[in-house]
Formats: sequence, structure tokens, C-alpha cells
Amino acid sequence: MLQIKDLTFSAWGRPFLEKASVSVPPGAKVGLVGRNGVGKSTLFKLILGELQAPGDEISLPKQARIGSVDQEHPATPVTLLDTILEADEERHTLMQRLETADPEDMGEIWERLISIDAESAPARAAEILVGLGFTQEDLDRPMSEFSGGWRMRVALAAALFAEPDILLLDEPTNYLDLEGALWLEARLRKYPHTAIIISHDRELLNASCTHILHMANRRLELYTGGYDAFEKARAEKLRLLEATRAKQDAERAHLQAFVDRFKAKASKAAQAQSRVKRLAKMQPISLPPEERVAPFTLPSPPRPLAPPLIRLEKADVGYEPGKPVLRNLNLRMDEDDRIGLLGVNGAGKSTFAKMIAEALKPEKGDYLHSGKMKVGWFHQHQIEALDPDDTALEIIRRAMPEASESSRRSRLAQFGLPFEKQETKVESLSGGERARLLLNLVAMEAPHVLILDEPTNHLDIDSRRALLDALNEYQGAVILITHDRSLMELVADRLWLAADGTVKPFDGDMDDYARFVIDRAKAAGAKPRQVQDPSPEPVAGPAPVKASRKDGPSPSTLRFAAKKAEEKMASLTARLARIDDELANAAVANPKALGDLSRERAKVQSDLDAAEATWIEAEEALAEA
Repeated sequence: MLQIKDLTFSAWGRPFLEKASVSVPPGAKVGLVGRNGVGKSTLFKLILGELQAPGDEISLPKQARIGSVDQEHPATPVTLLDTILEADEERHTLMQRLETADPEDMGEIWERLISIDAESAPARAAEILVGLGFTQEDLDRPMSEFSGGWRMRVALAAALFAEPDILLLDEPTNYLDLEGALWLEARLRKYPHTAIIISHDRELLNASCTHILHMANRRLELYTGGYDAFEKARAEKLRLLEATRAKQDAERAHLQAFVDRFKAKASKAAQAQSRVKRLAKMQPISLPPEERVAPFTLPSPPRPLAPPLIRLEKADVGYEPGKPVLRNLNLRMDEDDRIGLLGVNGAGKSTFAKMIAEALKPEKGDYLHSGKMKVGWFHQHQIEALDPDDTALEIIRRAMPEASESSRRSRLAQFGLPFEKQETKVESLSGGERARLLLNLVAMEAPHVLILDEPTNHLDIDSRRALLDALNEYQGAVILITHDRSLMELVADRLWLAADGTVKPFDGDMDDYARFVIDRAKAAGAKPRQVQDPSPEPVAGPAPVKASRKDGPSPSTLRFAAKKAEEKMASLTARLARIDDELANAAVANPKALGDLSRERAKVQSDLDAAEATWIEAEEALAEA
């Protein structure tokens, strides 16, 4: 699908690629990984043609459609649903042609609309939008009413709906919440074409990708499997490389010792010269440079406070009197608690964090805690609020007014900012460097509670692992809001869900929550509030393709349900036949085996009856629809 051969590219005074080659197979879901600043986004621009490669080193199939999400969708008066429908250019063009087409051409147009399943387009678009966090009420709103962050989601939804032959996604989860990230994982797994995703989200790379493309040392190397498989393969490759180099070093030493010993002896001169030639021909094996990442410094509170650390009793909190965002909060938190805060955007997670950090006061009820409790609060908007003309050294001077200059510089070095970066303006620091600076500053005073609101947005995978290690060593309480499922699973030992105007404990783990999110998106997408297509009735040809306003699932949804039930029936029938064969061949002398097989047969027969009932119900509903 995508071929890169001997690509060398330099820009802005630095080399990015040097004789890099890779072949991406059709239909592959490829995670493009590498350290921040290595050139992953630059490679995307080369594939898209926004940057020009020196020659024809990048080759794609003729007429291949490439889709990407480069910027937020414009704020137009077009409704959200129609905006996504227009992303399918062929369908949109056909619908426009219907308005002016001659009667003799309409049959051909309708035939093509039916062949591309245009009828199901509104339902498919609605499912994508709901999966990315939009509500049914949002579908009829004009694009101009949405903020920039939500219009970024629209651009992502449009790219997924259009289903280009090669889909390029650059950190797609950075502007999604956890719920959107979980849905995107499932969506990418079943994407019908090739997709290349730049991501530092380990869970997404494991769950969605069939290959990992590693960009390092100006080279590209493709590995099969998800990120965990890539790490194992790379570690094994490095081990073999080290072993081969050790073997070569031993051979080189042996040859050199022979040359040194016998080069002056005439009787051994020929043999010595032969070994000199062998030494000259031996290509040195060089190991890739070690990629080190600075640790995070999260000092633990010096002395624990009496439990409970925090108690909320019938608390309401909001921004306007009489209009609470969260109501009737009854929660307790102790110093060793690690709380993962779940919920869609707008459910009140940030409001809850602000209340715990005492940036908001409860309107009603009680927020009880020790007067000695210190809270460290990191939120993603702090990075945006930094003065672009500030430097890291000036920021640490204000945070450590009594410290010596050498102590301040030493502290910045511990944060992962070397001497040459300490007087660099914030606008010239990478997002990861700014995030590191703020995360370490927030924790510098050893707070009893750390509130982390999307701390990983600008961190690469190795930095995320360093943050995980630091959090596991930290001895205080943690409230974590993140779209990084891996971090949530490895840090949080309790889950709270912000929903329906309150925050309550969630009964389940992250797998349960992932299923809940995906099922909710499917259910919501099955009944979209669709906009009727303005196309006229055809004079001749098949019935017009229109979005149905009837209640209940669309015909395409019912066809899918019937097909899945039929496939399940076939699978269970085959399984039943295998059990019957095993029963026929089972030894009568083994009553335990016969009993197990009999019980398994009864269970499979019950499942088959249920699947058949589901199939009949779906077929009847389809006929009625």
C-alpha cells in the first residue's frame, strides 16, 4: 500500500531520515512510534506531499485516497450531521446531482447510491459522532456553535466516516477524553483500509495496531504486532546484536593477537597477512545509542494526616448560585487512595478537581479536610497559560525565591531540563518539556493529594512510563483524569464516575467501563436524529434513498443484527456437531468425560436456541421496516 525506499530528507538545518525504507502492507493498522522530535509528523507531511521528498522514494497506489486530521473543522453554518455526511465526497456529489439530473439519469444515480449503502450513512455518521462524545441533540447544531476542541473531533469524525485508503492520524487521543479514546480503539481495529497512527498511548497501540513502525536514528523499521510485541522483539534484537558484537570482538582480539605474535616471523608471514586482511574486512557492529529519559520527581508528604484525608457530605458545587454542576456528593478519600475519575467531557470531572483543589467552594454541604492538607493540581490548560517569553530558570526562581542559583539549576536538571534548555524561552520548548516542568513544579512541595488532569498529553511513551514509576513511588493520594487507559489501569485502584450531575464509585474495572462506553455509542448511533435529504423524488428508477425518521433501528442496523445472529447460529451448529461426534466416540468406561460432554451439549443447544430466536426477531423487524 505504501512504499518508502532509500528516503533521505533534511530540513530546518537537521537531518530527519537517511536511506530509510519500509513497505506497509495493505489493510495494516500501523502505530508510528519514536521519541518526541524524531520527525514523525514530518514523515506524515512527506506522505501527504506537504513536504517534497528529493525524488520518487515514496510510492502509493494510483488514485489512492489519503485522509488526515490536520486542523479543526471550520465554524460553518452547516449542521454537525450534514458536515460529516459531506465528507463522503461520492455520496455528497451523487445527492447533489439528483437535484438537477435528467429523468433518464436518475436510475443510474440511485443504483450507485444503493451500491455504496448511502441509506445507512446517517446512522454510521451518528454512531461515529456519539462515539467521539457528541450527543443526539448536537447533530442538528451548526458547526459555528462548537469550540475549537470539539471541531477537532469533527475533523476526526469526518476522516473516519470518509474511510480513505490510507488514514493518517497524528496523536488522535490528545483531544479526546478516555471515553472517546476507548471508542477510537475499537473503531480503528475494524477500519477497513490502511491506517497509520502516531501515538504514545500504549493501550491504543496494543489494542488497535497490527504493526509498529519505529522511527529512530534516521531509520524506519517495521515490526509485527502491537507495542508490547514490538518492545519484546526490539529487546531480543538488541540482545542478539550485543551477543554478535561480543563474539566479533573476541574474534578480532584473537586475530590481532596472532598478527602481533607472528608478523615478524618469516615462516608465519603469510598467515599473519591473511589475518590482517580478515581484520580489515570485518565490519564493526554498532549498537543503537541508548535512549535515556529523565525521571519525574514527586516527593511524598513528610508526615501522614489523620484519616479520612477528604470527606464530602451532601456537597453541591458549581459556578453560578443555584446552578450546581455536581450535586449530593458523598465520598471519602484516604491518603493511600488512587482514584481514577471517569466520565465524558462536560460531566463535571474538572469541576470536581477544582473543588478538591479549593479553586471552587461547595455551594451546599460539607467539604471536610485537615487544615494542614496540601494539594498539588496539574491541569492541561496550565501549559497553554505559560508566558511564551518566560524561561524555565525564571519560573523556578519564582518557585524557589530563597534558593541559590546553582540549586535552582540543579533542580531543573532533575526535572529533565539540561543546562542549555534552562534559559530557553517557553515558546521554544517542546510540549513534553513544558509538561515535565509543570508536573515537577506542582509536586515540588510534597503535597498530600496530587490531582492530575490529562498529564500525558505531551509525553512520549518512555516519559509516561517514568511518570508511572514516580506515581507508584509517591506515598500520597492521587486523583487521576486521563485518556491514557494504560496509565489509568496501572495507577488507579478505585474508579469514580462523573455522570448525571454527580460523582459516585464505579462498580467494575476498566474492561467493564470500555464495554459500557462502546455499547452506549452503538445504542445511541442506532437512532440518530437525522436530517432529511433534500433530494427530489426520482421520476424513474429505484425508490429514493432517504434517512428514515421512524423510531427504532434502521434497516441497515437490523440487517447487521440478523447477519450476526445467523453467523452465531452457524458457529454453534458446527460446535454441536463436533460434540455429537465426540459423544459417539467417547469411551463408555469414562462417565466423567461423558457427563462433561453432555453438559456442554446442553449449554450449546441453549445458546443455539437463543441465537435462533434473535435471528427470527431481527428478520421480522427487518421485514416490517
